[in-house]
Amino acid sequence: MYWILLAVALVLVVWFVGARALRGPDLQAFDGVQHGGAGTRRTRFSSGPTPNDEHRAVNASMGSIAAILKGTPHSQHMHLLRNYMDNMTADKVFDARFIPVDAGGVRAEWVLAPGADPTRRTLYIHGGAWMMGSPLSHRTITTRFSEITGGAVLAIDYRLMPEHPRMAGIEDCRNSYLWMLDNGPEGAAPASVVFVAGDSAGGNLTLSLIAWVRDQGLRAPDAAVALSPATDGTLGSPSLLANIETDAMLGPLFKHMSRVPRSVLLWFAWFQHRIRPNDPVVSPAFGDLAGLPPLLIHASDIEMLLDDSVRYANKASAAGSPVTLQTWNHMVHVWHIFNPELTEARQAFDEIGRFLNLHAPRN
Repeated sequence: MYWILLAVALVLVVWFVGARALRGPDLQAFDGVQHGGAGTRRTRFSSGPTPNDEHRAVNASMGSIAAILKGTPHSQHMHLLRNYMDNMTADKVFDARFIPVDAGGVRAEWVLAPGADPTRRTLYIHGGAWMMGSPLSHRTITTRFSEITGGAVLAIDYRLMPEHPRMAGIEDCRNSYLWMLDNGPEGAAPASVVFVAGDSAGGNLTLSLIAWVRDQGLRAPDAAVALSPATDGTLGSPSLLANIETDAMLGPLFKHMSRVPRSVLLWFAWFQHRIRPNDPVVSPAFGDLAGLPPLLIHASDIEMLLDDSVRYANKASAAGSPVTLQTWNHMVHVWHIFNPELTEARQAFDEIGRFLNLHAPRN
């Protein structure tokens, strides 16, 4: 009996010590307030103290996700969610051309609004929890990026989990960025302007990519945009729990995870990905954030990932990188996809357009 108790105690010690090591440094110092240098440039937008009819309509549409999954075997959920995302814009007509392309071994499509300059290029990395989403699901966003940048958007179809390891999608982002520097929609030609942008999981990949570009000494983007990005894979942001009831999109999908001990989730993530959850490759908030290109971050004040954005922005500003954080009240996670029906989506794209034009003006 003594040896059994000793073995159990040893296992528990290893478990909790390991889980603590997987959490990484404490980021609480970067909560809420401005830090270092000129500080984070943060602007809050609000249409009023309470949600309006547009907000309620968007929140109501989130209920269709739960309805799709209800009563279906768990083994079918991934297929259903992927199909749901890819058909979100099925009834929309876009004033743009979509050209399939092999972007350095990565499936992708060029998105070209009328009059787009093929030398002004944006690499767009879609969201979807690294497990779903595609260029098709995000055409509402990529078409608008082509319009506001006056250039071509390369929307990549990076490899998804669980069919592929997490690192595969990261490598696809890197390879497609390298390819885009020297190739456009009309063939091989150098880029005159380069942007990188992404939402949610794609925002995470965007922030991971710009740090890698810096470390490799490559041509840096003129600016980058991250929409509701996930920046901390250790699940340490306070808003993950604080905003679980107000986040109409992520709350219902991930509420069950809030009942699982954080240490269990961290060990599971490490075993699943073979990458430490606090590794900057998957958790950009733990990396060196100095020397990054101008960055605009958007987040909702009521979404679960709000503090992922706040902490990253404050830490990057403290490191001397130019970061602008803009937050909106009453918004769902990545509300930009509801453009043009949602007033705040139109407003957000206007802000993105001003930011990108500031750093790489259109002729």
